Amino acid sequence: MSNSIVIIPTYNERENIAALISSIFSLPVTFDILIVDDNSPDGTGDLVEEMQKGYPERIHLIRRTGKLGLGTAYISGFHYALNHRYDYIFEMDADFSHNPEDLVRLYRTCVNEGYDLAIGSRYVQGVNVVNWPINRVLVSYFASVYVQLVTGMPVKDATAGFKCYHKSVLQTIELDKIRFVGYAFQIEMKFTAWMYGFKIKEIPIIFTERIRGESKMSSKIFWEAFTGVIRMKIRSLFRKYHRPVINQTGSRESD
Repeated sequence: MSNSIVIIPTYNERENIAALISSIFSLPVTFDILIVDDNSPDGTGDLVEEMQKGYPERIHLIRRTGKLGLGTAYISGFHYALNHRYDYIFEMDADFSHNPEDLVRLYRTCVNEGYDLAIGSRYVQGVNVVNWPINRVLVSYFASVYVQLVTGMPVKDATAGFKCYHKSVLQTIELDKIRFVGYAFQIEMKFTAWMYGFKIKEIPIIFTERIRGESKMSSKIFWEAFTGVIRMKIRSLFRKYHRPVINQTGSRESD
Protein backbone atom coordinates (compact mmCIF):
# COMPACT_ATOMS: atom_id res chain seq x y z
CA MET A 1 0.00 0.00 0.00
CA SER A 2 1.24 3.47 -0.91
CA ASN A 3 1.13 6.43 1.48
CA SER A 4 -0.64 8.42 -1.27
CA ILE A 5 -4.00 8.07 -2.97
CA VAL A 6 -5.44 9.87 -5.99
CA ILE A 7 -9.19 10.48 -5.83
CA ILE A 8 -10.86 10.64 -9.24
CA PRO A 9 -14.62 11.32 -9.47
CA THR A 10 -16.19 9.86 -12.60
CA TYR A 11 -19.40 10.15 -14.56
CA ASN A 12 -19.32 8.69 -18.07
CA GLU A 13 -15.52 8.51 -18.31
CA ARG A 14 -15.18 5.02 -19.80
CA GLU A 15 -13.22 6.46 -22.74
CA ASN A 16 -10.55 7.89 -20.43
CA ILE A 17 -10.34 5.95 -17.19
CA ALA A 18 -8.32 2.88 -18.19
CA ALA A 19 -5.64 4.95 -19.90
CA LEU A 20 -5.50 7.35 -16.96
CA ILE A 21 -5.05 4.56 -14.42
CA SER A 22 -2.28 3.05 -16.54
CA SER A 23 -0.54 6.44 -16.81
CA ILE A 24 -0.62 6.94 -13.04
CA PHE A 25 0.75 3.46 -12.40
CA SER A 26 3.68 4.17 -14.74
CA LEU A 27 4.94 7.11 -12.64
CA PRO A 28 8.16 6.94 -10.58
CA VAL A 29 6.19 7.57 -7.37
CA THR A 30 3.70 4.90 -6.26
CA PHE A 31 0.11 6.12 -6.01
CA ASP A 32 -3.00 4.19 -5.12
CA ILE A 33 -6.19 5.24 -6.91
CA LEU A 34 -9.74 5.71 -5.66
CA ILE A 35 -12.48 6.06 -8.28
CA VAL A 36 -15.73 7.60 -7.02
CA ASP A 37 -18.26 6.74 -9.71
CA ASP A 38 -21.74 8.26 -9.80
CA ASN A 39 -23.49 5.31 -11.42
CA SER A 40 -22.15 6.13 -14.89
CA PRO A 41 -24.55 4.79 -17.54
CA ASP A 42 -21.61 4.18 -19.90
CA GLY A 43 -20.21 1.48 -17.59
CA THR A 44 -17.24 3.38 -16.15
CA GLY A 45 -17.69 1.67 -12.79
CA ASP A 46 -17.88 -1.77 -14.38
CA LEU A 47 -14.62 -1.16 -16.24
CA VAL A 48 -12.88 -0.03 -13.06
CA GLU A 49 -14.18 -3.12 -11.28
CA GLU A 50 -12.59 -5.29 -13.96
CA MET A 51 -9.28 -3.46 -13.59
CA GLN A 52 -9.38 -3.99 -9.83
CA LYS A 53 -8.89 -7.72 -10.39
CA GLY A 54 -5.37 -7.03 -11.62
CA TYR A 55 -4.55 -4.46 -8.90
CA PRO A 56 -6.69 -5.34 -5.86
CA GLU A 57 -4.47 -3.42 -3.43
CA ARG A 58 -4.03 -0.30 -5.55
CA ILE A 59 -7.37 0.39 -7.28
CA HIS A 60 -10.26 1.25 -5.00
CA LEU A 61 -13.85 1.99 -6.03
CA ILE A 62 -16.80 3.74 -4.45
CA ARG A 63 -20.00 3.27 -6.46
CA ARG A 64 -22.71 5.80 -5.69
CA THR A 65 -26.37 5.64 -6.57
CA GLY A 66 -26.53 8.64 -8.89
CA LYS A 67 -25.02 11.93 -10.00
CA LEU A 68 -24.61 13.56 -6.59
CA GLY A 69 -22.10 16.31 -7.33
CA LEU A 70 -18.36 16.88 -7.44
CA GLY A 71 -18.06 18.11 -3.88
CA THR A 72 -19.84 15.16 -2.29
CA ALA A 73 -17.76 12.77 -4.40
CA TYR A 74 -14.57 14.24 -3.01
CA ILE A 75 -15.93 14.31 0.56
CA SER A 76 -16.69 10.58 0.26
CA GLY A 77 -13.19 10.03 -1.09
CA PHE A 78 -11.57 12.07 1.68
CA HIS A 79 -13.30 10.04 4.37
CA TYR A 80 -12.20 6.83 2.66
CA ALA A 81 -8.59 8.03 2.42
CA LEU A 82 -8.45 9.13 6.07
CA ASN A 83 -10.06 5.91 7.27
CA HIS A 84 -7.42 3.94 5.35
CA ARG A 85 -4.54 6.00 6.83
CA TYR A 86 -3.19 7.67 3.68
CA ASP A 87 -0.80 10.57 4.36
CA TYR A 88 -1.14 12.40 1.02
CA ILE A 89 -4.49 12.71 -0.71
CA PHE A 90 -4.90 14.01 -4.24
CA GLU A 91 -7.73 15.40 -6.34
CA MET A 92 -7.62 14.89 -10.09
CA ASP A 93 -9.98 15.02 -13.09
CA ALA A 94 -10.61 11.88 -15.10
CA ASP A 95 -10.33 13.42 -18.57
CA PHE A 96 -6.56 14.07 -18.93
CA SER A 97 -7.03 17.82 -18.53
CA HIS A 98 -4.53 17.30 -15.71
CA ASN A 99 -1.24 15.75 -16.78
CA PRO A 100 -0.62 12.62 -14.63
CA GLU A 101 3.11 13.41 -14.55
CA ASP A 102 2.33 16.53 -12.50
CA LEU A 103 1.16 14.30 -9.64
CA VAL A 104 4.83 13.75 -8.86
CA ARG A 105 5.48 17.52 -8.69
CA LEU A 106 2.54 18.01 -6.33
CA TYR A 107 3.71 15.11 -4.18
CA ARG A 108 7.26 16.42 -3.89
CA THR A 109 6.02 19.92 -3.07
CA CYS A 110 4.34 18.50 0.02
CA VAL A 111 6.81 15.76 0.95
CA ASN A 112 10.13 17.49 0.20
CA GLU A 113 9.20 21.15 0.76
CA GLY A 114 6.82 20.70 3.68
CA TYR A 115 3.69 22.29 2.27
CA ASP A 116 0.30 21.17 3.55
CA LEU A 117 -1.57 21.86 0.31
CA ALA A 118 -0.06 21.91 -3.18
CA ILE A 119 -2.22 23.28 -6.00
CA GLY A 120 -1.69 22.63 -9.69
CA SER A 121 -2.28 26.18 -10.89
CA ARG A 122 -3.27 27.42 -14.35
CA TYR A 123 -2.68 31.07 -13.45
CA VAL A 124 0.29 31.34 -11.11
CA GLN A 125 2.56 32.04 -14.11
CA GLY A 126 0.38 33.74 -16.69
CA VAL A 127 -2.47 31.75 -18.28
CA ASN A 128 -1.62 28.12 -19.06
CA VAL A 129 -4.74 26.70 -20.67
CA VAL A 130 -4.85 24.77 -23.96
CA ASN A 131 -7.87 24.34 -26.28
CA TRP A 132 -10.33 26.45 -24.31
CA PRO A 133 -12.36 29.12 -26.15
CA ILE A 134 -11.27 32.60 -25.14
CA ASN A 135 -14.58 33.36 -23.37
CA ARG A 136 -14.13 30.35 -21.08
CA VAL A 137 -10.54 31.32 -20.32
CA LEU A 138 -11.64 34.84 -19.40
CA VAL A 139 -14.49 33.62 -17.20
CA SER A 140 -12.22 31.20 -15.35
CA TYR A 141 -9.36 33.66 -14.92
CA PHE A 142 -11.49 36.56 -13.71
CA ALA A 143 -13.44 34.22 -11.42
CA SER A 144 -10.17 33.58 -9.59
CA VAL A 145 -9.42 37.32 -9.50
CA TYR A 146 -12.90 37.88 -8.07
CA VAL A 147 -12.31 35.25 -5.37
CA GLN A 148 -9.03 36.93 -4.40
CA LEU A 149 -10.71 40.33 -4.13
CA VAL A 150 -13.63 39.09 -2.02
CA THR A 151 -11.75 36.72 0.29
CA GLY A 152 -8.20 38.11 0.40
CA MET A 153 -6.92 34.57 -0.18
CA PRO A 154 -3.54 34.72 -1.99
CA VAL A 155 -4.31 31.91 -4.45
CA LYS A 156 -4.20 32.68 -8.17
CA ASP A 157 -6.27 29.66 -9.28
CA ALA A 158 -9.12 29.46 -6.78
CA THR A 159 -11.18 26.93 -8.74
CA ALA A 160 -8.29 24.54 -9.47
CA GLY A 161 -9.20 20.89 -9.04
CA PHE A 162 -5.71 19.36 -9.15
CA LYS A 163 -4.34 19.25 -5.62
CA CYS A 164 -2.37 17.36 -3.00
CA TYR A 165 -3.41 17.58 0.65
CA HIS A 166 -1.47 16.40 3.62
CA LYS A 167 -3.88 14.40 5.75
CA SER A 168 -3.69 17.00 8.55
CA VAL A 169 -5.61 19.49 6.39
CA LEU A 170 -8.52 17.12 5.84
CA GLN A 171 -8.47 16.00 9.48
CA THR A 172 -8.79 19.63 10.55
CA ILE A 173 -11.49 20.77 8.14
CA GLU A 174 -14.95 19.60 9.18
CA LEU A 175 -15.63 17.92 5.88
CA ASP A 176 -19.32 17.28 6.42
CA LYS A 177 -19.86 21.01 6.97
CA ILE A 178 -18.49 21.97 3.56
CA ARG A 179 -21.57 23.45 1.88
CA PHE A 180 -20.87 23.62 -1.83
CA VAL A 181 -21.12 20.73 -4.29
CA GLY A 182 -19.96 22.15 -7.65
CA TYR A 183 -16.78 24.05 -8.49
CA ALA A 184 -17.44 26.36 -5.54
CA PHE A 185 -16.43 23.33 -3.47
CA GLN A 186 -12.86 23.83 -4.72
CA ILE A 187 -12.90 27.44 -3.56
CA GLU A 188 -14.33 26.60 -0.15
CA MET A 189 -11.75 23.89 0.53
CA LYS A 190 -8.83 26.20 -0.31
CA PHE A 191 -10.30 29.10 1.64
CA THR A 192 -10.90 26.96 4.72
CA ALA A 193 -7.37 25.51 4.60
CA TRP A 194 -5.96 29.04 4.29
CA MET A 195 -8.06 30.34 7.18
CA TYR A 196 -6.71 27.53 9.36
CA GLY A 197 -3.19 28.71 8.55
CA PHE A 198 -1.96 25.73 6.53
CA LYS A 199 1.02 26.22 4.21
CA ILE A 200 -0.16 26.44 0.60
CA LYS A 201 1.87 26.55 -2.59
CA GLU A 202 0.76 26.82 -6.21
CA ILE A 203 2.87 25.10 -8.84
CA PRO A 204 2.40 25.95 -12.51
CA ILE A 205 0.73 23.36 -14.73
CA ILE A 206 -0.63 23.34 -18.25
CA PHE A 207 -4.35 22.55 -18.29
CA THR A 208 -5.54 20.87 -21.50
CA GLU A 209 -9.21 20.65 -22.43
CA ARG A 210 -10.51 17.10 -22.69
CA ILE A 211 -10.25 15.28 -26.03
CA ARG A 212 -12.75 12.51 -25.24
CA GLY A 213 -16.07 12.74 -23.43
CA GLU A 214 -18.17 15.75 -22.44
CA SER A 215 -17.48 18.63 -20.05
CA LYS A 216 -19.55 18.72 -16.84
CA MET A 217 -19.49 22.57 -16.57
CA SER A 218 -22.87 24.33 -16.44
CA SER A 219 -24.23 27.82 -15.73
CA LYS A 220 -25.70 26.53 -12.44
CA ILE A 221 -22.23 25.48 -11.28
CA PHE A 222 -20.82 28.89 -12.25
CA TRP A 223 -23.48 30.87 -10.37
CA GLU A 224 -23.12 28.72 -7.28
CA ALA A 225 -19.47 29.73 -7.21
CA PHE A 226 -20.11 33.41 -7.98
CA THR A 227 -22.73 34.00 -5.29
CA GLY A 228 -21.35 31.46 -2.84
CA VAL A 229 -18.03 33.26 -2.40
CA ILE A 230 -19.72 36.25 -0.78
CA ARG A 231 -21.76 34.04 1.56
CA MET A 232 -18.63 32.05 2.42
CA LYS A 233 -16.68 35.21 3.28
CA ILE A 234 -19.49 36.57 5.45
CA ARG A 235 -19.77 33.28 7.37
CA SER A 236 -16.03 33.30 8.00
CA LEU A 237 -16.29 36.63 9.84
CA PHE A 238 -18.35 34.94 12.56
CA ARG A 239 -16.21 31.82 12.88
CA LYS A 240 -13.04 31.09 14.80
CA TYR A 241 -10.38 29.01 13.05
CA HIS A 242 -8.15 27.09 15.42
CA ARG A 243 -6.78 23.65 14.83
CA PRO A 244 -8.25 20.83 16.90
CA VAL A 245 -6.21 18.14 18.61
CA ILE A 246 -5.97 15.08 16.32
CA ASN A 247 -5.56 11.80 18.19
CA GLN A 248 -3.56 8.78 17.01
CA THR A 249 -6.56 7.35 15.15
CA GLY A 250 -6.87 10.55 13.12
CA SER A 251 -10.07 11.72 14.85
CA ARG A 252 -10.74 15.22 16.14
CA GLU A 253 -10.66 15.46 19.96
CA SER A 254 -11.79 19.06 20.35
CA ASP A 255 -12.67 22.20 18.45
